Amino acid sequence: MTPPTTPRILIVEDDKAMRLSLIDLLEVSGWQVEALPRAERLAGRLAEFQPDVILSDVRMPGMSGLDLLDSLDRDLSPPLVLISAHGDIAMAVDAMQRGAYSFVEKPYEPRRLLNILRHAADQHAMRRTTERLKSRLLQLSGLDRVLAGRTLESAALREEVLNLAQSGAAVMLQGETGTGKELVARALHDLGAQPEGPFLALNCAVLAVEGFEAGMFGMAGGARGRLQGADGGTLFLDEFCSCPIPVQAKLLRVIEDKQVLPLGAEAPVPLRFRVISATNEDPAQAVREGRLRADLLYRLNTTVIALPTLRQRRDDVMLLAARFLDEFARVYETRAPDLMPEDSAALLAHDWPGNVRELRSVCERRVLMARRGGGSMVQALRRDALADDVPDTLRAAVATFERELIAKAITAHEGRMEAVAEALGIGRRTLNEKIVKLGLDKEALL
Repeated sequence: MTPPTTPRILIVEDDKAMRLSLIDLLEVSGWQVEALPRAERLAGRLAEFQPDVILSDVRMPGMSGLDLLDSLDRDLSPPLVLISAHGDIAMAVDAMQRGAYSFVEKPYEPRRLLNILRHAADQHAMRRTTERLKSRLLQLSGLDRVLAGRTLESAALREEVLNLAQSGAAVMLQGETGTGKELVARALHDLGAQPEGPFLALNCAVLAVEGFEAGMFGMAGGARGRLQGADGGTLFLDEFCSCPIPVQAKLLRVIEDKQVLPLGAEAPVPLRFRVISATNEDPAQAVREGRLRADLLYRLNTTVIALPTLRQRRDDVMLLAARFLDEFARVYETRAPDLMPEDSAALLAHDWPGNVRELRSVCERRVLMARRGGGSMVQALRRDALADDVPDTLRAAVATFERELIAKAITAHEGRMEAVAEALGIGRRTLNEKIVKLGLDKEALL
């Protein structure tokens, strides 16, 4: 069992006698203490000492305790407890409204003060633990890779995914083509309450009215329907605005009732799944145009996440380009090309209508060019850039294609080889043989 850590407190008190009294009380009670006579000196000690709580007098020469409170970053700084011999109800209420953890009057009652400080320190420790957990979840889920970026938009998206993952509520993802809607959907699933459950993705644009119930609901005494494959996991409805109206009605019934009735069956089959949907258009406009049922939309849009375009996070372009170049250099077993100033200028000047997906493709083309000893980002941005960059023989072309396909599958399924083999439609043994034959390094891809 890990022993409890010693709590740290930073005292700001201009009265020397009171300062020494507080130091004695807290040290005897097991605290690690630092004390300052002026609030102006706190900024220099805060990052170095890293206290769990700050205890400050209110009325002091220069910066007051309330001024100190206003100067702190509420999201990053430890809780602040104010103490004063001149307190009144109005001052206490004002201090709490401005973000103080608590307010204590002098002369203080030692047991009450210690309880307040301990609770404040526990709250700070819990917040730091939550932040570390979120950071760890980012690493485990790969969310920091698939939603990489340093812009505020990227950080806000990652935070929103983490906050919604465990809720179980229906989530609707809106974003242009190539912004990573399915990646976000899979991240919500992987970080959710049932990450071991299935993830069933349905492209609603290709669902046919004829034969829908037999294929999706199944048949009594026959094969299970596809929707039963989502039981205990996530049902992902991609491009739901393009779903045929008759199919929308059937999907709505399944989502509302959480069950399907196979053809010829007397009793329905209960299902447990979370619904995540995605669209690259305005669903409200689709409702107005009669292409989308309003009641289906209301079932899907409990929570909406708007995915930023690459144009909105342009400062992430160079970071993403460097990552993609390294990734494809590993896939094609070559050295990642250096980015010259003219390359950077071309990448930053491009409008990226295809968003991150387009940038990824451009970087893949650039690596293929580099493998043949030439190329630039300007050339890679041309859609016909690979016309002169194909392997010389059929055998080489097949090997290149297989290497790329297997590498992408390994990356997408985070090295889970049973899932990789299933996605590729081959046996596990065949997959292992191809990995060896093609010289793929699984660890380098993850």
